[in-house]
Amino acid sequence: MRIPFTQVDAFADRAFAGNPAAVMPLSAWLDDALLLAIAQENNLSETAFLVPDASGAADYELRWFTPTAEIALCGHATLASGHVVLSSEPDRDAVTFRTRQAGVLRVARDGGGYTLALPAYAPHPRALPGVVAALGVTAVKTLWHDAGYAVAVLADEAAVRACAPDQRALALEGRLLVIVTAPGDGSDVVSRAFTPAFGIDEDPVTGAAHAVIAPYWARRLGRDRFSAVQASARGGRIGCRVEGDRVILHGTCVTTIEGAFLLP
Repeated sequence: MRIPFTQVDAFADRAFAGNPAAVMPLSAWLDDALLLAIAQENNLSETAFLVPDASGAADYELRWFTPTAEIALCGHATLASGHVVLSSEPDRDAVTFRTRQAGVLRVARDGGGYTLALPAYAPHPRALPGVVAALGVTAVKTLWHDAGYAVAVLADEAAVRACAPDQRALALEGRLLVIVTAPGDGSDVVSRAFTPAFGIDEDPVTGAAHAVIAPYWARRLGRDRFSAVQASARGGRIGCRVEGDRVILHGTCVTTIEGAFLLP
């Protein structure tokens, strides 16, 4: 069995930047254990699987797997999936994806890139002493969202870049996406994201993290749009806009690999 395979650097304007994702369209869902095995073989932060949506609610169903688990929301692999679909259908302006836990997501053309509409997961203050200790930081504020997002707001960009978590201790805090963020130097906002419990110590560029921090920063900055940088080794730039209960992210994508996955 040959499954089409495209690897895309999402939130990137050149190859070897942003966050790589595998996009694999299927005619029907395979067994969950097999989907996970494929993601383990790909060994990327996310593999996105697409199936035409028979319900009529969206164009495709979409699921995401890390090398260790299925996850509830992934921004960069959704952007990559939209890039693959829209690149193959030049007359289409947008594509929608029905997901199991995050609702219907939309990717649309926008100039030389795309916009990605995600649910706004506004966090609320909460003490997170174990997370802060594992991060090894001094937090100005800590925030939480019940979908499993922990945020440590730091004083400045230098503190974000200097963060060196104890990944083992961080994983023991649970199946969390842990975000450090601060005002940026060359952008409005800077962040990094860690997910060791999902097999990814540091995620290069994380759309889901911005679904959480964008509502916070919109309130703090007093405006509904701002620029963001995720300061991983690969790095990525994200345009952020908050519209009611949605966070709209802007980014570009670069296709790096096309081929087929050979399933025995």
